[in-house]
Amino acid sequence: MVTTSKLSLSLSSSRWIASRIRSTTLVQVPLAGRLRLRLGASCRQYHAAVWPSYGITTPVPGHHKSLAHSPFRFETGYALCAKRPSRPFPPPFLSPPSSSFSDPLTTHSLSQDKRLSVQGELIRGLNNGDDAILVAENFLGVDDGVGAWATRPHGHAALWSRLLLHFWALEIERRFCATATTVDPVEYLQSAYEETVRATTQPTEWMGTTTSATALLHWTRGADGTQTPMLYVTNLGDCKILVIRPSEETVLFRTKEQWHWFDCPMQLGTNSVDTPRTDAVMNKVPLKEDDIVLAVSDGVMDNLWEHEVLQIILDSLKKWDQGVPNKGNFEPSPDLSNDRMVYVARELLNAALAVAQDPFGESPYMEKAIDEGLAIEGGKMDDISVVVASCQKRPG
Repeated sequence: MVTTSKLSLSLSSSRWIASRIRSTTLVQVPLAGRLRLRLGASCRQYHAAVWPSYGITTPVPGHHKSLAHSPFRFETGYALCAKRPSRPFPPPFLSPPSSSFSDPLTTHSLSQDKRLSVQGELIRGLNNGDDAILVAENFLGVDDGVGAWATRPHGHAALWSRLLLHFWALEIERRFCATATTVDPVEYLQSAYEETVRATTQPTEWMGTTTSATALLHWTRGADGTQTPMLYVTNLGDCKILVIRPSEETVLFRTKEQWHWFDCPMQLGTNSVDTPRTDAVMNKVPLKEDDIVLAVSDGVMDNLWEHEVLQIILDSLKKWDQGVPNKGNFEPSPDLSNDRMVYVARELLNAALAVAQDPFGESPYMEKAIDEGLAIEGGKMDDISVVVASCQKRPG
């Protein structure tokens, strides 16, 4: 059950947690058909975003536990664009290679593995500014670290968002198997949260908070033996997961954003009263083959309305099937130009980025701000994280 009345965050800490002000660039790339408004003076500063990056799945160590016995899998792709680079991870999570000439050169690869590690494990996922993503063939997630922690000496939102996804992935590998009859993603997230608290407390305390949205692909067997894919969606905060059925051109499912007040979503971490066990919402969504699962940070949904997201996804799939995409213009990752889900993720990121970079365009974030009596105009430049997955039957 969702608890929405937990507003007992201490005033001194919650004021700056709530003030998640995003900057945007002066570059204007209007999205076709959108209204451009000018409401008056805006106090926001504009600056350029980090260059986008793309991929299929996020890195995992060679010894990770596979869920290959599941009859279904995700075909995946992601696209990322950060408002600014992630802060470097502090020790002990970052251990730079030794500069001693006495170290054997053959330890170079091992030292690289230790550069982003916790408790002897390579940290799963990727950071995108203060966001973090995790993309695998049976589960995925997007966490949005609260950037205002950067104003604190030991604040590190990117560390919190990344570690939470890392420990969530480990919980799935430890407690979940493809033939499991009991699946409890909320408990997986609760355990991941507790591990993150421990990891950021000793030997040095690192403060931060993060929202979280995750999806786990499982399956059920009917009385007639028919296998049906089942998606377990867990959400806390304002990241978003949508399930789209292209054959019906509709959104089957959407997570509901959870807020304390405007621009202060429910979040896990330092000084927050929210916990997965009491506040996370879990939904089971029956899927069909070729259904699209979309996980995005608020950098997408603050700049695009849901009907725009749906249309971009549908148009991208149609263009791909018709051979329309200009694959030669897939910089900076031409080797990914033949991957369908990467193309769809890139198209959605580009659309969100175009609005975020438009200081006079209309956006959902602007409308929410106006409803609160705030004179904010244009898109909102934030870390933009897009993960797209298509449900597919595993061969054989």
